[in-house]
Amino acid sequence: MQKEFSNISGFYKMPIKERREQLKVLLDLTDKDLEGLGPMDAPQLAVADKMVENVVGTFDLPVGIATNFRINGRDYLIPMATEEPSVVAAASNSAKVARETGGFVAETTDPVMIGQIQVVKVPDIATAMKKVTEAKSELLARANEQDPILVKSGGGARDLDLRVLPTRMGDMLIVHLMVDCRDAMGANSINTMCEALAPAIGGYTGGQVLLRILSNLAKFRLARAKATFPGRSLATEGLTGEQVVERIILAQVFAESDPFRCATHNKGVMNGVEAVVRATGNDTRAVEAGAHAYAALEGCYGPLTEYEKDPSGDLVGSIELPLPVGLVGGATAVHPCAKACVKMLGVRTASELAGIIAAVGLAQNFGALRAMVTVGIQNGHMRLHARNLAVTAGATPDVLEEVVKRLVDGGKVRMDIAVKIVDELRSGRNGPKTGKDRKAR
Repeated sequence: MQKEFSNISGFYKMPIKERREQLKVLLDLTDKDLEGLGPMDAPQLAVADKMVENVVGTFDLPVGIATNFRINGRDYLIPMATEEPSVVAAASNSAKVARETGGFVAETTDPVMIGQIQVVKVPDIATAMKKVTEAKSELLARANEQDPILVKSGGGARDLDLRVLPTRMGDMLIVHLMVDCRDAMGANSINTMCEALAPAIGGYTGGQVLLRILSNLAKFRLARAKATFPGRSLATEGLTGEQVVERIILAQVFAESDPFRCATHNKGVMNGVEAVVRATGNDTRAVEAGAHAYAALEGCYGPLTEYEKDPSGDLVGSIELPLPVGLVGGATAVHPCAKACVKMLGVRTASELAGIIAAVGLAQNFGALRAMVTVGIQNGHMRLHARNLAVTAGATPDVLEEVVKRLVDGGKVRMDIAVKIVDELRSGRNGPKTGKDRKAR
């Protein structure tokens, strides 16, 4: 019979050290294994213990700085938290090209989010909708009573929208509460407002209120960015700038026409978007869900970007996506790295942050398309991937570049090859190493 070990009583009450000891015993972990969870005296561990339950460690990601960005006439150095090798380099290179024509222009709509109240088993939907509509002012006032600070800062509940949703279990009445969240992402405020309105909505409709929660499809909270990439700067050894522009547009058309390609196209956008969202302590899952839902809002899945050639023959790229990010509340307010990243950006409002993120998403996508239609995506990516493999294989700083060079020149960027090269270099300098020595490293 399989051993039972997951029903640990009071695990959440234990100090972090005791939780680790429990894992060590139950899962046959070594002290070396536990070291991978981070040092016990790390300041961020104490912060993490206040953020989620049952904390035993932290998971660090590299934070790189994307350079060359000029957005709305202002320079930014942009922190990006990501494990993907080529993301920061691609964004920086793309921003350098766009900088030649003034950089990116970004704009955002008002930070309005949607809260949903689901009402089922409504006896008379027409009558119910009439009563709710007549009570709109009262309901909005009640919603705003839930967050006077948001109202004082210029935000708050703005409107109600009603729709009938046909389903396989009968028609449902869905009440949308529109809330201006200002510099907050807004989830907590919206959920509180929706729950506060539920009894009154139930009374007016005579139905049963079920879900009362925000929607991550923030179609009213949009960020847009645009940039011109000069054709003269896109030429390669074998292609003219005009040819590269045409190829990128053809790649865009491929994404517009095929969901299999489009999923990867938009993933390239999100490589940049999520790295900045994560670095600033915002909700990557909310942004990801909303972006892909928005891409399918018209009934078929499409790209978040557009590319066209202007009369000068230059490539004009643009992007539009929902970006529900905030500067107050959540991890942004408590995580030390997130606070440092926000300070580095120097942003004053959540809308400014959203515009920056949109620009990074466009830059990332352009960089990926440019690589794919010219040298291929693996050229730059595999060099950076080779560096990761070399480090994992035990390459020290004195041999790292040589290991990377041999991997790339050999055309086989694999862990077994990296280990072999590292061993060869070490043998040449310090005598032969045994398999046991390599494992110890």
